Amino acid sequence: MEEDPETGNSARTERKALEKAKILQRERERKVFRLVRRHLKNKPEAERSAEEAAALLLHREAVDELCRRQIRRNVLKRKQEEVFDEADELKSKVKQLAAAVKQANHLVVYTGAGISTAASIPDYRGPNGVWTQLQKGRTVSSSDLSKAAPTVTHMCIRMLHKEKLLKHVVSQNCDGLHLRSGLPRQALSELHGNMFIEVCTSCSPPREFVRLFDVTERTSLHRHGTGRRCSHCGSELRDTIVHFGERGTLEQPLNWKGAAEAANEADVILCLGSSLKVLKKYACLWSMSRPANKRPKLYIVNLQWTPKDDLAVLKIHGKCDDVMRLLMEELNIQIPEYDRAEDPIFKLATPLRPEEVQSHNREVLAAPDGLESPSVENQQPSEETSSLQGGWFGRGYNKGRRKKKKKAA
Repeated sequence: MEEDPETGNSARTERKALEKAKILQRERERKVFRLVRRHLKNKPEAERSAEEAAALLLHREAVDELCRRQIRRNVLKRKQEEVFDEADELKSKVKQLAAAVKQANHLVVYTGAGISTAASIPDYRGPNGVWTQLQKGRTVSSSDLSKAAPTVTHMCIRMLHKEKLLKHVVSQNCDGLHLRSGLPRQALSELHGNMFIEVCTSCSPPREFVRLFDVTERTSLHRHGTGRRCSHCGSELRDTIVHFGERGTLEQPLNWKGAAEAANEADVILCLGSSLKVLKKYACLWSMSRPANKRPKLYIVNLQWTPKDDLAVLKIHGKCDDVMRLLMEELNIQIPEYDRAEDPIFKLATPLRPEEVQSHNREVLAAPDGLESPSVENQQPSEETSSLQGGWFGRGYNKGRRKKKKKAA
């Protein structure tokens, strides 16, 4: 059947009229919101004129909506604020934490970017974090990650494992500092990858290459090729980083199996320096299928609000290094200094082949005096460069923003 031209024209005219009406309606709503916002902001209630009061009364729905928005903004602002426990309260809380650590049969630690800020690596959601700065339209300051070293918290975690008080560490960090602290690899799950490791996924099982430099120079969201090739099969190597919006499937260094098994056996979980906004989405880490009284007891160390605060037995508002120093004192365990000569990365590293020497511009970790590392002199970057950032910093942020905008629309 042929379409009636008149009916077709009429339908198009109706659609255009409807679209125009919607546009005009949105514009009227915007004008009302601007008017109401101006009256609410400029004067307190007692000083408003009769005309202004009448306008607010007339547009009561707009007033209520703006008030709700302000409440949401205030709540969000409070959640982003850093809170510090007083010294006495902090010590008291750490004593409670120490008692829980001593009594635990299977302690698991979850770590986030907050444990590496003392190594001059920015976090994500703190006042000067990566996401916070990008959200404000600012650029993220560059960080030379090759100069970072394990912090007090990293070394405390290693000692807790050595003393058999800690079973497993689940980390969101890509900086490789847990590995460099001397924590055994079987006791570590790096859920979002390790910046020093590239892998060949064509080999079976995937073949791993530990480097003495950040391998993420050329990689980004959904683009993981490093430009170097597997010395065994010739396939292109890829980094191990899991960006926002991706699903990590590599067995190592992600070690999801180890993380899930540890969480299943855990009776105490200690969260250090993580906002938990990402970790909360991993159901296997929280034993939520169990009855509430049979789930692991949760302890959180963070300066800001986390979505798991209400479920925690104890929330400690303090810097991770400060809390861990007090904890080790309570446990009567000596905190070792980081010793570059004992850093396992120099023994694990695979040297670059001659044709790969110019394949990166990253600064290389220099081996300490007296320790021979694999062809360090041949791995130096091709030219002098300014300090560079890990390839995961800020990646996926815009994608997340776009998703939020679509939902809002």
